[in-house]
Amino acid sequence: MTAHTPPPFKEHQSYLLDGKLLPWSGSIAKVYSPILDADAEKNTKNVGVLLGSTPDMDEASAIAALDAARSAYDFGRGDWPTADAHVRIRAMEKFIDKMMPKREEVVNLLMWEICKKRGDAEKEFDRTVIYLKETVAEYKNLHREGSHITSASGTLAQIRRGPIGVVLCLGPFNYPLNETFCVLLPALLMGNTCVFKPAKYGVLLITPLLDAFAESFPAGVVNIIFGRGRTLATPIMKTGKIDVLALIGNSKSSNALISQHPKPNRVRQVLGLEAKNPAIIFDDADLDLAVKECVKGAWSFNGQRCTALKVLYVHKNIRKVFLEKFAEATDALSWGTPFEDADITPLPEQGKVQYMESYVEDAVSMGAEIINERGGDVEGNMFFPAILFPTNREAAIFHEEQFGPVCPVLEFEDFEEVLTDIAESPYGQQVSVFTQNASTAGRCIDHMVNQVCRVNINASCQRGPDALPFTGRKDSAVSTLSVKAALRSFSIRTLVACSEDQQGLMEEVIAGGHSSFSSMNYLL
Repeated sequence: MTAHTPPPFKEHQSYLLDGKLLPWSGSIAKVYSPILDADAEKNTKNVGVLLGSTPDMDEASAIAALDAARSAYDFGRGDWPTADAHVRIRAMEKFIDKMMPKREEVVNLLMWEICKKRGDAEKEFDRTVIYLKETVAEYKNLHREGSHITSASGTLAQIRRGPIGVVLCLGPFNYPLNETFCVLLPALLMGNTCVFKPAKYGVLLITPLLDAFAESFPAGVVNIIFGRGRTLATPIMKTGKIDVLALIGNSKSSNALISQHPKPNRVRQVLGLEAKNPAIIFDDADLDLAVKECVKGAWSFNGQRCTALKVLYVHKNIRKVFLEKFAEATDALSWGTPFEDADITPLPEQGKVQYMESYVEDAVSMGAEIINERGGDVEGNMFFPAILFPTNREAAIFHEEQFGPVCPVLEFEDFEEVLTDIAESPYGQQVSVFTQNASTAGRCIDHMVNQVCRVNINASCQRGPDALPFTGRKDSAVSTLSVKAALRSFSIRTLVACSEDQQGLMEEVIAGGHSSFSSMNYLL
């Protein structure tokens, strides 16, 4: 890999608590890049470049952050949950303005910390800014919808969406900025208060934005702590004082956290979890298009996306030619550092290369072969994509979300076999269907819409555009995310009602500006 000058060593020693950036003098966690240190690489030690350090905080710090968030919420009586809509909007817009000058620093850290190539890192930052601006616009729409009185069967009512309470927000490493902020900021805008712990990988890139949080939001509204999930998140949940768990990760982690809450039924869950998205390539598919989309779907960012294609079903009649084309296109990918704009980059998670190798070894022991010549090649922390065929349904790679560059392929002749697999899968996020036949496409749509939450026709699985709902069935998600849906996920409908004979009193409340909730102020 080509050498590249790392960013200045970043020894981050502060955290955000109750509106103040406080110094941390306790233990620290070193942050290494997946990009190998040149000297260590010569010594074959697979040691990444040391980028810096962050606080490795303790349980007492976690509880202090929770207490600050609870104090700011004050059982819904705090200044933030009762604030006028324009106050929250100003805070959000101030944050966006302060976030934008940090673009280059955050992008550079995205490249070094999780090895996202520049184009993708820039896209993540820019897409996040656009998402936040669109969230503000949608929040205004929500407020307008609540700025009128409804009459039903002699009852007058004003309906608005209100906050739920204190949110614990845990983001993922693969989109540590975008997917985290797409839950954290809507939660704040709806009047909730939050405790936020960044992901283990992609943690330094949050630090340039701490000042923006501190200067934009009132004390205690957002509190940012650093450290291990078990040390920080578990004791917070055990207190029973969390109202919403917002987690982008896996069901094992979310289940473990929810089980720690003394009253789990009271916890609103907003979860983006694992998936096993299949592609189904019929014998009448446009093979060039199918190959192009499967290469993008399976290998973009090394397959480290919940929306990645993680198993391919190929019709028997075209299986041989499809695999030849798919293997050729895969082997044409480049690998290297994100600074070389490589297609395949180092894997951030420790031990991930060995994890991918274990999937391959298990599948091969059950009769699979690596179809592409470069499949399974290893250099440092890079693992070149491996295509496996024929894949036994007993192999781990068939059942588990690999979240990396290994893709199992199965041959089918009877579509019912595929339907059975998808129906019995514990996951249900998306599917990609490749066919040029309208009847086939229609049949797939009607069967798949009750198994997954998005059916992609002749295209790979994806999250965007952000205006569209993003969710999943079964173990793949709880609640729905999008610009519009996220605001609803972090709020609850609340209404004020009275009989028509109390109309005069309500008119006086509204006209006199005696209530922020019962108001007909119209946001432009």
